[in-house]
Amino acid sequence: MDITSAQQDMRAGYHNGATGMLVSGIVWLAATCSVLLISVQASAMVLFFGGMLIFPLSVVLARAFGCPGKHTPENPLSSLAMESTVVLFVGLLIAFVMLSSQPWLFYPVMLLTIGVRYLLFQTLYGLKIYWLVGIVLMAGGAAGMSIRLPAYLTAGYGAAVELVSALLLLTSVARSDKPATPPKSE
Repeated sequence: MDITSAQQDMRAGYHNGATGMLVSGIVWLAATCSVLLISVQASAMVLFFGGMLIFPLSVVLARAFGCPGKHTPENPLSSLAMESTVVLFVGLLIAFVMLSSQPWLFYPVMLLTIGVRYLLFQTLYGLKIYWLVGIVLMAGGAAGMSIRLPAYLTAGYGAAVELVSALLLLTSVARSDKPATPPKSE
């Protein structure tokens, strides 16, 4: 399976990644609400535990949209999907260390981490929107660090970027009538 076929298989399996981004945006929105209503620490827990639900809920949503919610077993990009999770865990570790001493840095670090992960998703799905989303998230994280933005603004920024981007992806799928069909096995 070549890279183009592997990307096509990923797009077909996961609705171009739109369902994962939508669920992630909702988790960020819940975290934003909890930072406003409770605390940065409580909000970090919402993001952490909600983050654990992103993949399973995105699979359910992908299936609701008529996608299989999985890729073919021989897809060579499946390892990249797993490896990108390591980036997430490293970022989470750094963010949680910051949470204890400088809580305002939690969300900028998470924006940087998720932004880097989305850069990898461009290779996974073959869609340039993931580069844009990654850069926009990283810029928000850098700005949050540079000018010490309040946690609710950086969390809200993450939610807004992901929700708007998910809607753009969903719209692009709707315009094309459906995500790419899986490649035929040879």
